[in-house]
Amino acid sequence: MRLESVAFRYHRRGPWVLKDVTLTLPAGTVTEVTGRNGAGKSTLLRLIAGLRRPHKGAVHDRPTRVGYAPERFPVDQPFEVRSYLNHMSAMRGVPPSSVSAWTERLGLEHLLNVRLPELSKGSAQKVGLVQALMDEPGLLILDEPFAGLDAATRDSLPSLIAELAAGGTTVVISDHQRTIEKLPELGRIRVANAEVVHLPSALPTSTPPATPRSPEPTPAVGPPHQAEPTTATRATEHPEHSGRIAAAEGTELREHIRAAEGVRALDDGGSGGAHGREGAAAWTVLTVIVREDEADAVESRLRAEGHDVRRAEK
Repeated sequence: MRLESVAFRYHRRGPWVLKDVTLTLPAGTVTEVTGRNGAGKSTLLRLIAGLRRPHKGAVHDRPTRVGYAPERFPVDQPFEVRSYLNHMSAMRGVPPSSVSAWTERLGLEHLLNVRLPELSKGSAQKVGLVQALMDEPGLLILDEPFAGLDAATRDSLPSLIAELAAGGTTVVISDHQRTIEKLPELGRIRVANAEVVHLPSALPTSTPPATPRSPEPTPAVGPPHQAEPTTATRATEHPEHSGRIAAAEGTELREHIRAAEGVRALDDGGSGGAHGREGAAAWTVLTVIVREDEADAVESRLRAEGHDVRRAEK
């Protein structure tokens, strides 16, 4: 399917949430949508799914069967899980066996008699996934599907997504936790400034660590053997916007890092592994050194901002 010059805003004279979006989503591919909170990721997903109509432009060749799992499944409904799923399957003409297969695969059988408002967030996410998957969709839209899931389901979902793509399903997914980043041939786009830019599908396998120009001891960081380096790398390949986005995000990232307790940011001036790649001029490489017990929290916050993060090997 293809989005051609698509633009959208919520009010007639309001600001454009998205503008001039042209995007091709081939069958059997997985595309990850990244971007800051409020950038328009969920709006883009709804446009792709057909839940919103663009104010300008057009969407072509959308598959007939579309599965959509929202970021927050609407649990304020007077149904038990079983009744809700049976109702949805009847509306779509899906056989009960398909519902049973997905509830079993996602570990939802023991909750079938539970009322929707009584579900935890993770269990509600599973219900949303089942209703999205039951119809063997040709297009599957997942908005933060990993939020709140139990570890077993979270670990199994990437392989499930790869399996669907191998069968010809087009999958578009927003994932702050970056759980799918190891999928082969993963396409990646970023929503920023009401526009969509393509990102490299993979980062260099290794990036030489930066050397501080003026290394001075910082009490909050601790000695080197107690710190674990984390390399945050960002890129955009859009020639018209790369400079503006890189400059703006570089400032935001530095402020974000310096605001974190016990963090020291060392700008390597663009040196390192990014420079042998196509579009290297649009890359900025930072080395972030944090205390080991804070590394996970800082990494999660950077990923939530849509940045690519790779930890240096110990």
